Amino acid sequence: MVPENLPMGILFFSLTAVGILGNWSVLLPYIMSVFTGKSLMPKDQILRHLILANSLVIISRVIPHIMVQLGLRYLLGDLLCKLTLYSNRVARAISLHCTCLLSCFQAITISPSNSRWIKFKHTLSKYMVRSCSLSWLVHLLLNTKTAIDVIGPDTSKNFTKKIKLGYCSAFVASNTVTVLRLSLHCFIDGLYLGLMVWTSDFMMRILYRHKIQLQHIHSAHHSLRVSPEDRATKTILTLVCTFVLSYSMSFILVIYTVAFDNISLWIINIFTLLDTFFPTFCPFILIRNNKSAPKKDFPCCRRR
Repeated sequence: MVPENLPMGILFFSLTAVGILGNWSVLLPYIMSVFTGKSLMPKDQILRHLILANSLVIISRVIPHIMVQLGLRYLLGDLLCKLTLYSNRVARAISLHCTCLLSCFQAITISPSNSRWIKFKHTLSKYMVRSCSLSWLVHLLLNTKTAIDVIGPDTSKNFTKKIKLGYCSAFVASNTVTVLRLSLHCFIDGLYLGLMVWTSDFMMRILYRHKIQLQHIHSAHHSLRVSPEDRATKTILTLVCTFVLSYSMSFILVIYTVAFDNISLWIINIFTLLDTFFPTFCPFILIRNNKSAPKKDFPCCRRR
Protein backbone atom coordinates (compact mmCIF):
# COMPACT_ATOMS: atom_id res chain seq x y z
CA MET A 1 0.00 0.00 0.00
CA VAL A 2 1.23 3.51 -0.76
CA PRO A 3 1.92 5.16 2.67
CA GLU A 4 0.00 8.36 1.90
CA ASN A 5 -3.09 6.31 1.00
CA LEU A 6 -3.19 4.48 4.35
CA PRO A 7 -5.21 7.13 6.28
CA MET A 8 -7.77 7.35 3.47
CA GLY A 9 -8.02 3.56 3.31
CA ILE A 10 -8.67 3.41 7.06
CA LEU A 11 -11.26 6.18 6.76
CA PHE A 12 -13.13 4.38 3.96
CA PHE A 13 -13.06 1.11 5.90
CA SER A 14 -14.40 2.85 9.03
CA LEU A 15 -17.16 4.52 7.00
CA THR A 16 -18.19 1.17 5.55
CA ALA A 17 -18.30 -0.52 8.95
CA VAL A 18 -20.21 2.33 10.65
CA GLY A 19 -22.62 2.78 7.74
CA ILE A 20 -23.47 -0.91 7.33
CA LEU A 21 -23.90 -1.48 11.08
CA GLY A 22 -26.06 1.63 11.41
CA ASN A 23 -28.30 0.82 8.46
CA TRP A 24 -28.77 -2.81 9.39
CA SER A 25 -29.56 -1.93 13.00
CA VAL A 26 -32.47 0.14 11.66
CA LEU A 27 -33.41 -2.47 9.05
CA LEU A 28 -33.50 -5.32 11.61
CA PRO A 29 -36.90 -4.38 13.13
CA TYR A 30 -38.40 -4.31 9.63
CA ILE A 31 -36.99 -7.78 8.94
CA MET A 32 -38.36 -9.01 12.27
CA SER A 33 -41.81 -7.66 11.40
CA VAL A 34 -41.93 -10.04 8.41
CA PHE A 35 -41.52 -13.06 10.70
CA THR A 36 -43.77 -11.75 13.49
CA GLY A 37 -46.58 -10.86 11.08
CA LYS A 38 -46.76 -7.22 12.21
CA SER A 39 -48.01 -4.72 9.63
CA LEU A 40 -45.74 -1.84 8.75
CA MET A 41 -46.99 1.71 8.55
CA PRO A 42 -46.59 3.40 5.12
CA LYS A 43 -43.72 5.54 6.42
CA ASP A 44 -41.92 2.44 7.70
CA GLN A 45 -42.31 0.72 4.34
CA ILE A 46 -40.70 3.71 2.61
CA LEU A 47 -37.91 3.71 5.21
CA ARG A 48 -37.26 0.02 4.54
CA HIS A 49 -36.52 0.78 0.88
CA LEU A 50 -34.42 3.82 1.86
CA ILE A 51 -32.24 1.86 4.31
CA LEU A 52 -31.76 -0.95 1.79
CA ALA A 53 -30.72 1.55 -0.89
CA ASN A 54 -28.36 3.31 1.54
CA SER A 55 -26.62 0.02 2.35
CA LEU A 56 -26.15 -0.68 -1.35
CA VAL A 57 -24.75 2.82 -1.96
CA ILE A 58 -22.12 2.33 0.76
CA ILE A 59 -21.09 -1.15 -0.41
CA SER A 60 -20.93 -0.30 -4.11
CA ARG A 61 -19.17 3.05 -3.63
CA VAL A 62 -16.72 2.53 -0.75
CA ILE A 63 -15.48 -1.06 -1.15
CA PRO A 64 -13.95 -0.45 -4.64
CA HIS A 65 -12.19 2.63 -3.27
CA ILE A 66 -10.78 0.59 -0.38
CA MET A 67 -9.32 -1.76 -3.01
CA VAL A 68 -7.75 1.25 -4.77
CA GLN A 69 -6.16 2.44 -1.52
CA LEU A 70 -4.83 -1.08 -0.90
CA GLY A 71 -3.26 -1.17 -4.35
CA LEU A 72 -5.68 -3.87 -5.54
CA ARG A 73 -7.18 -1.74 -8.30
CA TYR A 74 -6.39 -4.19 -11.05
CA LEU A 75 -8.42 -6.95 -9.38
CA LEU A 76 -11.45 -5.03 -10.58
CA GLY A 77 -12.31 -6.41 -14.00
CA ASP A 78 -14.91 -5.19 -16.46
CA LEU A 79 -17.73 -7.20 -14.88
CA LEU A 80 -17.06 -6.06 -11.30
CA CYS A 81 -16.67 -2.44 -12.42
CA LYS A 82 -19.96 -2.56 -14.30
CA LEU A 83 -21.74 -4.21 -11.36
CA THR A 84 -20.48 -1.79 -8.68
CA LEU A 85 -21.11 1.42 -10.63
CA TYR A 86 -24.48 0.24 -11.94
CA SER A 87 -25.57 -0.77 -8.42
CA ASN A 88 -24.41 2.57 -7.05
CA ARG A 89 -26.33 4.61 -9.63
CA VAL A 90 -29.53 2.61 -9.07
CA ALA A 91 -29.28 2.70 -5.27
CA ARG A 92 -28.48 6.42 -5.28
CA ALA A 93 -31.58 7.11 -7.39
CA ILE A 94 -33.75 4.99 -5.05
CA SER A 95 -32.36 6.87 -2.05
CA LEU A 96 -33.35 10.17 -3.69
CA HIS A 97 -36.80 8.81 -4.55
CA CYS A 98 -37.50 7.48 -1.03
CA THR A 99 -36.23 10.62 0.73
CA CYS A 100 -38.55 12.70 -1.45
CA LEU A 101 -41.48 10.37 -0.66
CA LEU A 102 -40.78 10.58 3.07
CA SER A 103 -40.88 14.36 2.88
CA CYS A 104 -44.15 14.33 0.90
CA PHE A 105 -45.75 11.72 3.16
CA GLN A 106 -44.93 13.63 6.34
CA ALA A 107 -46.17 16.90 4.81
CA ILE A 108 -49.53 15.24 4.08
CA THR A 109 -49.61 13.65 7.55
CA ILE A 110 -49.29 16.95 9.41
CA SER A 111 -51.53 18.90 7.04
CA PRO A 112 -54.44 20.70 8.74
CA SER A 113 -57.71 18.77 8.83
CA ASN A 114 -59.29 21.28 6.45
CA SER A 115 -56.55 20.83 3.83
CA ARG A 116 -57.57 19.36 0.48
CA TRP A 117 -54.64 16.92 0.67
CA ILE A 118 -55.92 15.28 3.85
CA LYS A 119 -58.86 13.77 1.92
CA PHE A 120 -56.43 11.89 -0.31
CA LYS A 121 -54.09 10.85 2.51
CA HIS A 122 -54.92 7.14 2.43
CA THR A 123 -54.87 6.88 -1.38
CA LEU A 124 -51.65 8.87 -1.73
CA SER A 125 -49.95 6.83 1.00
CA LYS A 126 -50.86 3.59 -0.75
CA TYR A 127 -49.47 4.75 -4.10
CA MET A 128 -46.34 6.19 -2.49
CA VAL A 129 -45.48 2.80 -1.00
CA ARG A 130 -46.13 1.04 -4.30
CA SER A 131 -43.97 3.55 -6.16
CA CYS A 132 -40.97 2.49 -4.05
CA SER A 133 -41.08 -1.03 -5.48
CA LEU A 134 -41.75 0.30 -8.97
CA SER A 135 -38.86 2.75 -8.77
CA TRP A 136 -36.37 -0.12 -8.45
CA LEU A 137 -37.49 -1.46 -11.83
CA VAL A 138 -37.58 2.00 -13.44
CA HIS A 139 -34.07 2.95 -12.34
CA LEU A 140 -32.68 -0.49 -13.20
CA LEU A 141 -33.81 0.20 -16.77
CA LEU A 142 -32.80 3.88 -16.84
CA ASN A 143 -29.23 3.13 -15.78
CA THR A 144 -28.63 0.21 -18.16
CA LYS A 145 -26.50 2.44 -20.42
CA THR A 146 -24.26 3.19 -17.45
CA ALA A 147 -23.35 -0.48 -17.10
CA ILE A 148 -22.63 -0.72 -20.84
CA ASP A 149 -20.33 2.33 -20.85
CA VAL A 150 -18.20 1.29 -17.84
CA ILE A 151 -14.86 -0.44 -18.45
CA GLY A 152 -12.34 -1.96 -16.07
CA PRO A 153 -8.82 -0.66 -15.36
CA ASP A 154 -7.20 -3.44 -17.38
CA THR A 155 -9.08 -2.65 -20.60
CA SER A 156 -6.69 -1.60 -23.38
CA LYS A 157 -9.32 -0.26 -25.78
CA ASN A 158 -8.98 3.31 -27.02
CA PHE A 159 -11.90 5.71 -26.82
CA THR A 160 -12.37 9.31 -27.84
CA LYS A 161 -13.02 10.36 -24.26
CA LYS A 162 -12.82 8.47 -20.99
CA ILE A 163 -13.99 9.62 -17.57
CA LYS A 164 -11.73 8.19 -14.88
CA LEU A 165 -13.57 7.12 -11.74
CA GLY A 166 -10.57 6.03 -9.67
CA TYR A 167 -11.10 2.29 -9.92
CA CYS A 168 -12.89 2.13 -13.30
CA SER A 169 -13.52 4.33 -16.30
CA ALA A 170 -16.53 5.28 -18.38
CA PHE A 171 -16.21 5.99 -22.07
CA VAL A 172 -18.19 8.74 -23.76
CA ALA A 173 -19.71 7.81 -27.12
CA SER A 174 -20.44 11.40 -28.19
CA ASN A 175 -20.79 14.77 -26.53
CA THR A 176 -24.40 15.14 -27.71
CA VAL A 177 -25.51 11.82 -26.20
CA THR A 178 -23.66 12.59 -22.96
CA VAL A 179 -25.27 16.03 -22.66
CA LEU A 180 -28.76 14.60 -23.33
CA ARG A 181 -28.34 11.83 -20.76
CA LEU A 182 -26.92 14.23 -18.19
CA SER A 183 -29.75 16.69 -18.85
CA LEU A 184 -32.37 13.96 -18.34
CA HIS A 185 -30.84 12.87 -15.04
CA CYS A 186 -30.48 16.50 -13.92
CA PHE A 187 -34.13 17.18 -14.76
CA ILE A 188 -35.37 14.14 -12.79
CA ASP A 189 -33.11 14.88 -9.83
CA GLY A 190 -34.10 18.54 -9.93
CA LEU A 191 -37.79 17.60 -9.70
CA TYR A 192 -37.11 15.43 -6.66
CA LEU A 193 -34.98 18.07 -4.95
CA GLY A 194 -37.47 20.84 -5.73
CA LEU A 195 -40.31 18.78 -4.29
CA MET A 196 -38.27 18.08 -1.15
CA VAL A 197 -37.48 21.75 -0.65
CA TRP A 198 -41.15 22.72 -1.17
CA THR A 199 -42.51 20.11 1.26
CA SER A 200 -39.79 20.97 3.80
CA ASP A 201 -40.77 24.64 3.66
CA PHE A 202 -44.43 23.62 4.07
CA MET A 203 -43.62 21.47 7.13
CA MET A 204 -41.53 24.19 8.75
CA ARG A 205 -44.40 26.66 8.39
CA ILE A 206 -46.82 24.12 9.91
CA LEU A 207 -44.45 23.50 12.84
CA TYR A 208 -43.98 27.23 13.39
CA ARG A 209 -47.75 27.88 13.49
CA HIS A 210 -48.21 24.92 15.81
CA LYS A 211 -45.51 26.25 18.12
CA ILE A 212 -47.10 29.71 18.24
CA GLN A 213 -50.54 28.24 19.00
CA LEU A 214 -49.22 26.14 21.87
CA GLN A 215 -46.71 28.65 23.21
CA HIS A 216 -48.78 29.42 26.29
CA ILE A 217 -49.14 25.70 27.03
CA HIS A 218 -45.38 25.21 26.77
CA SER A 219 -44.78 28.11 29.13
CA ALA A 220 -47.24 26.71 31.67
CA HIS A 221 -46.13 23.07 31.38
CA HIS A 222 -42.37 22.84 30.91
CA SER A 223 -42.42 19.05 31.00
CA LEU A 224 -44.91 18.70 28.15
CA ARG A 225 -43.76 15.97 25.77
CA VAL A 226 -43.14 16.71 22.14
CA SER A 227 -45.83 15.06 20.02
CA PRO A 228 -44.82 12.07 17.86
CA GLU A 229 -45.87 13.99 14.75
CA ASP A 230 -43.61 16.94 15.58
CA ARG A 231 -40.72 14.64 16.42
CA ALA A 232 -41.13 12.66 13.18
CA THR A 233 -41.43 15.88 11.16
CA LYS A 234 -38.22 17.31 12.63
CA THR A 235 -36.41 14.04 11.93
CA ILE A 236 -37.51 13.98 8.29
CA LEU A 237 -36.59 17.66 7.91
CA THR A 238 -33.11 16.80 9.22
CA LEU A 239 -32.87 13.90 6.77
CA VAL A 240 -33.97 16.07 3.84
CA CYS A 241 -31.58 18.93 4.68
CA THR A 242 -28.68 16.49 5.07
CA PHE A 243 -29.54 14.79 1.79
CA VAL A 244 -29.95 18.02 -0.20
CA LEU A 245 -26.66 19.41 1.12
CA SER A 246 -24.59 16.28 0.42
CA TYR A 247 -26.31 15.63 -2.92
CA SER A 248 -25.78 19.20 -4.15
CA MET A 249 -22.07 19.17 -3.32
CA SER A 250 -21.72 15.72 -4.88
CA PHE A 251 -23.48 16.92 -8.04
CA ILE A 252 -20.99 19.78 -8.43
CA LEU A 253 -18.17 17.25 -8.36
CA VAL A 254 -19.97 15.11 -10.95
CA ILE A 255 -20.02 18.09 -13.34
CA TYR A 256 -16.34 18.69 -12.60
CA THR A 257 -15.52 15.03 -13.31
CA VAL A 258 -17.31 15.10 -16.67
CA ALA A 259 -15.79 18.45 -17.71
CA PHE A 260 -12.13 17.66 -16.98
CA ASP A 261 -10.06 14.72 -18.19
CA ASN A 262 -7.36 14.36 -15.53
CA ILE A 263 -9.06 13.94 -12.16
CA SER A 264 -6.80 13.59 -9.13
CA LEU A 265 -7.34 10.82 -6.59
CA TRP A 266 -8.12 13.42 -3.91
CA ILE A 267 -11.06 14.75 -5.92
CA ILE A 268 -12.38 11.19 -6.33
CA ASN A 269 -11.92 10.58 -2.59
CA ILE A 270 -13.86 13.74 -1.72
CA PHE A 271 -16.61 12.73 -4.14
CA THR A 272 -16.80 9.30 -2.48
CA LEU A 273 -17.04 10.82 1.00
CA LEU A 274 -19.84 13.18 -0.09
CA ASP A 275 -21.67 10.37 -1.89
CA THR A 276 -21.66 8.17 1.22
CA PHE A 277 -22.23 10.90 3.82
CA PHE A 278 -26.03 10.68 3.81
CA PRO A 279 -26.30 6.85 3.59
CA THR A 280 -23.85 6.53 6.50
CA PHE A 281 -25.44 9.00 8.91
CA CYS A 282 -29.11 8.58 7.91
CA PRO A 283 -29.72 5.60 10.28
CA PHE A 284 -28.21 7.45 13.23
CA ILE A 285 -30.61 10.36 12.69
CA LEU A 286 -33.47 7.83 12.77
CA ILE A 287 -32.05 6.07 15.85
CA ARG A 288 -31.71 9.40 17.66
CA ASN A 289 -35.36 10.14 16.92
CA ASN A 290 -36.56 6.73 18.14
CA LYS A 291 -34.43 6.93 21.27
CA SER A 292 -37.01 9.11 22.98
CA ALA A 293 -39.99 7.46 21.31
CA PRO A 294 -42.23 5.07 23.25
CA LYS A 295 -41.97 1.36 22.47
CA LYS A 296 -45.16 1.38 20.44
CA ASP A 297 -43.52 3.77 17.97
CA PHE A 298 -41.09 1.11 16.78
CA PRO A 299 -42.16 -0.74 13.64
CA CYS A 300 -41.76 -4.19 15.20
CA CYS A 301 -43.99 -3.29 18.15
CA ARG A 302 -47.07 -1.74 16.61
CA ARG A 303 -49.99 -2.62 14.39
CA ARG A 304 -51.54 -0.60 11.64
